[in-house]
Amino acid sequence: MKTADRGMGAEIDYLSDLGRAFGGALLFSLPLMMTMEMWALGVSAAPARHLAFVIVALPVLYGLAHYAGFSARRGLVNNSLDTFVALAVGFSASAALLAMFNVLDYASLTSAIGQISLQAVPAALGALVARRQLSGDAEEGDEDEASYPGELFLMLAGALYFAMNLAPTEEMRLIAYLTTPSGALGLLALSLILLHVIVFEAGFAGQEEKESPLRAFLDFTLPGYALCLAASFAMLWVFGAVDGHGAGAVMANVVVLAFPAALGAAAARLLV
Repeated sequence: MKTADRGMGAEIDYLSDLGRAFGGALLFSLPLMMTMEMWALGVSAAPARHLAFVIVALPVLYGLAHYAGFSARRGLVNNSLDTFVALAVGFSASAALLAMFNVLDYASLTSAIGQISLQAVPAALGALVARRQLSGDAEEGDEDEASYPGELFLMLAGALYFAMNLAPTEEMRLIAYLTTPSGALGLLALSLILLHVIVFEAGFAGQEEKESPLRAFLDFTLPGYALCLAASFAMLWVFGAVDGHGAGAVMANVVVLAFPAALGAAAARLLV
């Protein structure tokens, strides 16, 4: 009887985890689901890019399942299961909401799948951080300690999330077009400063304690900003924002997008 009670309790706990996952998926992906550029990109972008987006996202989602999954289970098998469940949640939530908004391209199955797949990844990301953000237990998730590579990974995840939300918008491209070379350099410097200050100097809850600001800058801020640049370029490529542009225009777009990505990287360890 006790074994049955434990099994029933585990099922209830998992249903609670799954409910939070859907809540996190909606919370984190709703801005993109209600963005017109994303609807159009789901139709216009090549199917190969949609597939590449989902495949490349898998290791990122797996890492989030390890550090901040929607359930307390850990290990290779459980992390993998949580990753694919989160992706299933992302696809389900995206398909349901896009259909409700009546923005799916029903004339083409490929286009409809493309629209859903672009939205499913940020929704899955939200599903995986739901336990930390939506749990009623303030200490739940505190067991998820990250090593140095893990800290860099979480910065990358935060950068990807912020870049993912802004890369498809026309406003980012307009800002990059209007930005002068000196303005781009200033934005780069400001990104580095904010990334360093928010994580290591501002005294926020969860900030890292390092021996010296210089060591923290070399160990975390510079590598973190490099990850922001990489994440920004990757998202711009996925959304077709670098197609047909010269090196100068691409660099301007990357630096502009890396500014919010740096804020995401700085906030990631504080939130996840």
